[in-house]
Amino acid sequence: MNKYLLSAGAFLVLGTSAAFAHITLETQEAAVGSTYKAILRVPHGCDGKATIALRVQIPEGVIAVKPMPKPGWTLQVKKGKYDKSYQLYGQAVTDGVKEVDWSGGSLPDEFYDEFVFRATLTADLPVGQKLYFPVVQECDGAADRWIEIPAAGQDEDALESPAPGIKLLPKK
Repeated sequence: MNKYLLSAGAFLVLGTSAAFAHITLETQEAAVGSTYKAILRVPHGCDGKATIALRVQIPEGVIAVKPMPKPGWTLQVKKGKYDKSYQLYGQAVTDGVKEVDWSGGSLPDEFYDEFVFRATLTADLPVGQKLYFPVVQECDGAADRWIEIPAAGQDEDALESPAPGIKLLPKK
C-alpha cells in the first residue's frame, strides 16, 4: 500500500511542477513612479509545440511603453486611450500602448527566451499590491493563456494559468 501512495505522491509532485513552468517577469518588484524594464521569461512552448507569437496586455497606470525588437520576430503595438490622464515629464498623457505583440518567430519548446519592454509605472498605482500583465502565448495550433489574476484574498499559487505580475513598492 505504501508503495502505491509513494508513487501517487511522486506523480502529484511531478505533475504540479509543470504547472509552475509559466511565463514570469524576471524582476518581480518595482517602485511606483519609476521606469520598469519588464523581461518576460518564456520557458517552454504549448504542449511541446514552438511558440510563434506572444501578446502582452499593458495594465492601466503603465505608460510610455517601449518594446524591444527581437531579431526574427515582427513587433507591433496596439494603442488606445487611458482611463485617465497621467503626467510624464510635465506633459499630460492620455493615450499610449495597451498591448505589445511579437509574432512570426519560432521558439522551439526545448528552448528558453525573453521578451522585453520598458515602461513608466505611474505614481498613483497602489503601493503594496500586485500589478498583472496578462500574456497569450501562441503556438502551432495551440495557445496558453497566462491571464488569470487572483481575486481578493485568493492565493496566486492556486491559479492554473497565472498572469505574470510585479509587487508595487513605494516611490524611492
